[in-house]
Amino acid sequence: MRYADGGGLTIEGRSRREQVRLQAAEMFEQDTDAKEIASSLRVSTKSVYQWRRAWQSGGAPALASKGVGGNPCKLDEEQVAQLRAALEAGPAAYGWELDQRWTLARVAVLIERLSGVCYTLRGVSFLLHRLGFSPQVPVHRALERDEDAVAEWRSATWAKGRGKRR
Repeated sequence: MRYADGGGLTIEGRSRREQVRLQAAEMFEQDTDAKEIASSLRVSTKSVYQWRRAWQSGGAPALASKGVGGNPCKLDEEQVAQLRAALEAGPAAYGWELDQRWTLARVAVLIERLSGVCYTLRGVSFLLHRLGFSPQVPVHRALERDEDAVAEWRSATWAKGRGKRR
């Protein structure tokens, strides 16, 4: 199960999974059939076969949780907070006045300006996703947006469209 921060399982989730693998290790010691183990623990037989291979080569410690996957964040919490604030301030605050959009390349430049840390575009994408940003969820609304004009346009346009339905 994936979470909004992109971190995979929580600590509790990893612990529960580890306990299941350790239960399987006890069953391996009793030479229990893989299908029976899978049924009993409600996992796939493929997982049981993988665990058995790991257990045979390293015992129960080989089934222990390896911890959080992926690379650790290059930014500390203070730098992440500073990045969030900068993203909320908008591109114009950092010299991109003509086009009011954050791109991965711009965010990478911003991160390097703020913290001196270099990120690849893919790394920026992962970082922004972990922070809750996505291409579908803009950091802020366009500065030029006029809510009154939008509401007026909607009511005029949608009112015309209602009469044309078949």
